[in-house]
Amino acid sequence: MTDRSELASATAVSINADWYSPRPSALVVALRPISIAFGAAVALRRALYRSGLRRSVTLPVPVVIVGNITVGGSGKTPLVAALVRALAQRGFHPGVVSRGYGRDRGDDAPILVGAHDDPRRVGDEPLLLARASCIVAVARDRVAAGRALLARHPDCDVIIADDGLQHYRLERTVEIAVVDAARALGNGWLLPAGPLREPAARLDEVDAVVTLVTDGARAKPLRRGAFAMTLGAEDFVRVGSPATTAPASAFIGEEVHAVAGIGDPTRFFAQLNSLGIRAVEHPFPDHHRFTAADVAFAGARAVLMTEKDAVKCEAFADERCWYLPVRAQVDDALIALIERRIRGPEAA
Repeated sequence: MTDRSELASATAVSINADWYSPRPSALVVALRPISIAFGAAVALRRALYRSGLRRSVTLPVPVVIVGNITVGGSGKTPLVAALVRALAQRGFHPGVVSRGYGRDRGDDAPILVGAHDDPRRVGDEPLLLARASCIVAVARDRVAAGRALLARHPDCDVIIADDGLQHYRLERTVEIAVVDAARALGNGWLLPAGPLREPAARLDEVDAVVTLVTDGARAKPLRRGAFAMTLGAEDFVRVGSPATTAPASAFIGEEVHAVAGIGDPTRFFAQLNSLGIRAVEHPFPDHHRFTAADVAFAGARAVLMTEKDAVKCEAFADERCWYLPVRAQVDDALIALIERRIRGPEAA
């Protein structure tokens, strides 16, 4: 990394750590007045939609929102992929819309994502979903993305929005909020003094809360009846060579490095530890745009990363680079709840 990118990465990681620290840092305390102003703006925006002064748009098919009230990763995209699989097994033809965070901005016309698209054009998470055989459209305006998807795929009968809980322009049939059980809601403050996009009370309004539970995590109670989700790891896959796999045991030993540009890099590093892999850890901000210099570790025997990071490293990764695919396991009762809501009265 260059000195400037190293500083930016270190700053982002440090602020994120402050949000989840039991003791408020001086920076967090200093930012609290801004958080209060941010909260007022959030409340005003919500009130405008509730009053009808701003109108939500209803698409011709049911919409399932998968989002969170915190910034950073909580397992939304793996959950979206799991819901697509589960609904398809039940006879639906789901599609996915996303903003595509971290992508280059052009005129922001909706883009139908292909498995071989450039992540800089479509975003890393939408590309992952497309490679998982999901039909995906991206645009800043999820309504426009949904319309473009339905125009191209008229058989689509339900849309899942990846990270759209606060995108009130899109009317929704079901709202699902995902929370990392280990980190919960951090210090409970709104941005920028804390990780919250909306007040914690927002969880009382959604149809379902899904908690991401990892090994050894002690879940903090968020809402009665919350559904649990786990992420199961598979064999490692060589970046750029999907047919080449290796078990975790192949990376136990010296000179193994790990990079993670996700919402909570510590979760990936802890997962490696649970597999017996003791790697030199290199955290990056969420949606970090990797360069060859970011993974050029002299003497490294292997460089391990998440699948989300791997799609951005394919152009320069060498044979030492591997990613760890994960698959969300969700409660069947959650799928049943979603099916009842999107089928409506006929499901009774």
